[in-house]
Amino acid sequence: MIIRIFYFLFSFLIVFGGKGVFAQPNESFSDYISWSFSLEKKDASHAYVVAKATIVKDWHIYSIHHNPEQASFTGIPTSFVFKPSKLYQTVGSLIEGKKAITHKDDLGTSLYIENSVVYKQEIAFLSNQPVDVKFTYNFQLCAVQCLMPTEQEGSVRAIGYEGVTGDELRVTGDELGVAGDLGVEKGKDSVVQEKEEGREVRKAGEYKKAGVKATKQKDSLWIVFFKGFGGGLIALLTPCVFPMIPMTVTFFTKRSKTRMKGILNALLYGISIIVIYVSLGLVITALLGPTGLNDLSTNVWMNLIFFGIFIFFAISFLGAFEIRMPNSWVNKADGNADKGGLIGIFFMAFTLSLVSFSCTGPIIGTLLVDSAADGALLDPAIGMGGFAVALALPFTLFAIFPGWLNSLPQSGGWLNSVKVVLGLLELALALKFLSGVDLAYHWGILTRELFVAVWIVIFFIIGFYLLGKLKFSHDSNVERLSVTRFMFALTAFIFAVYLLPGMWGAPLRLIDGVAPPRTHSEDNFRFVKGDSGGSEANVSENFKKFRPFMHEVADGSLLTFHDLEKAKEYARLEGKPLLLDFTGHNCPNCRRTESTVWLNEAVHPILKDEVVIVSLYVDDREKLPKSEWKYSKAIQGMIKTVGNKWSDYQVTHYGQLSQPLYVMVDADGNDLTEPIGYEPNVEVYKRFLQGGLKK
Repeated sequence: MIIRIFYFLFSFLIVFGGKGVFAQPNESFSDYISWSFSLEKKDASHAYVVAKATIVKDWHIYSIHHNPEQASFTGIPTSFVFKPSKLYQTVGSLIEGKKAITHKDDLGTSLYIENSVVYKQEIAFLSNQPVDVKFTYNFQLCAVQCLMPTEQEGSVRAIGYEGVTGDELRVTGDELGVAGDLGVEKGKDSVVQEKEEGREVRKAGEYKKAGVKATKQKDSLWIVFFKGFGGGLIALLTPCVFPMIPMTVTFFTKRSKTRMKGILNALLYGISIIVIYVSLGLVITALLGPTGLNDLSTNVWMNLIFFGIFIFFAISFLGAFEIRMPNSWVNKADGNADKGGLIGIFFMAFTLSLVSFSCTGPIIGTLLVDSAADGALLDPAIGMGGFAVALALPFTLFAIFPGWLNSLPQSGGWLNSVKVVLGLLELALALKFLSGVDLAYHWGILTRELFVAVWIVIFFIIGFYLLGKLKFSHDSNVERLSVTRFMFALTAFIFAVYLLPGMWGAPLRLIDGVAPPRTHSEDNFRFVKGDSGGSEANVSENFKKFRPFMHEVADGSLLTFHDLEKAKEYARLEGKPLLLDFTGHNCPNCRRTESTVWLNEAVHPILKDEVVIVSLYVDDREKLPKSEWKYSKAIQGMIKTVGNKWSDYQVTHYGQLSQPLYVMVDADGNDLTEPIGYEPNVEVYKRFLQGGLKK
């Protein structure tokens, strides 16, 4: 029976390997902290830039002296970087006008500031001219959860100072920072002026989300739970966990004086496993907070780190090395397990968690990366809950029904085969993170052809491995091919053959949202479909004029604008409404909508002939011209990229920051419909479009 479950999970991973809803929650840090900036004169040629932070009760920011390495790499130190200028230079180091609180816990030592603090940076003026001293500042704000705002910018005006000579300067080496894109001057909407006008900081209990919603599907947490549950079932079939089932159950039945006592101990053991793993998920959530989780979903470095983590786990599963907890931890937990009562049972569960980490670690890491990268607050805890329930279930059930132990297959080489197959699947799924970065930054490295080619090779390798034609370290010889092993091999071969047409533009709907879209190919599949010029021979002059601003989407038969103003201009000339498509390169459900709903025969003609589509990518990292940079109250940060611009537009106009989001508007931008999110039902989506057309 367990073998059948594994076969089902293997097929489930292949078919439903994509992520759930791509939601991005939004938090307002300015309700917990206010900043004000001023200039304090020191002498005729020197002054202090003074930054005062006022923090609400129970919240804190980290000191400039905080060292993340001494706190398990948690906590972001407050920092200021001043824009280099020919009119001034920084002198000495940044001064923190308050002694930091030292806090020690199991993560290490943290230094943080509560209530209020004043920072000072001495400035030497090099000219008599009036000047705006510009700077950026970063900080992390924490209480029960943590908020990590985007980089903030500020400036203070300096008038009436005399320039100093070169001999008078006392500039420390690395305080000038990097010029780059820092120090953009703020207009009247800046945070600085808001604070100087006396905006009050609300108490934590009075905080509200300023009307910003991050919509998610109602069943998304269930999806996360069952992903974790599936991971737990897979973990049961690894060499580190499977042999522990009969040993642990036998221990409980022999140790307990009555059958009921044995069942009770097994239940407590299972509950302890759940508590341990859910706590791990809660720790991840507490450390990162909702904004931190959101940053993971689109941050280039974090996605590249996730890619590396998946590769690391894959190599471990293939047998190159084992990931183990320190022996001291295992021995200490094992010693406590000898104690009686609830404490002893809890440490038995903790010992299982530590001993089995070489097999469960990559699975747990994969689940945490997958859930954290989705950006939803509860996902890590819910995913770990599902994992723990699956892991604890057999220990409890076999203790209640010990006769079932006779039906378990014997341990053997097949357990290592499970690890190897999981390692190969990890290699395949690692490409998802690299692909997301490639799309957002327009690198053009991991095209659809290359992505699909790698997957084809990996699944052929899985097939040949299961047939015994390939062998890794620690593998046993496959003397006889079981029916179960053959069915797994057959599934892998079938899936690899299914992927083959994708090399030439086939839809491949089973991996929508995981593989790059079909338009992200080496030549946009013109080799297959030919030049589309002939099909556009009889189009209007307006179409010919605006065609360079249109981009092919889905199978290439639909065209979409990425420039909202150009789309409005074209819609006005054609007398058509617009479909605003707030989307993302890293949005699986956006790709599913494009390849299934948009191409459905009931919807496709409407999109092609009756509306103008404009796709606004909120995670596009292309830099805007510096003249367009400005501070956004809506997203609580600077608008520097194309994605920032469309995120600000979505939140400002619709109070939501989740993708996909669809709205029908007229050529002047007036709404014709209510916004809708991910909607896989074709008829519902069609009625949404028709509702906009009628208006």
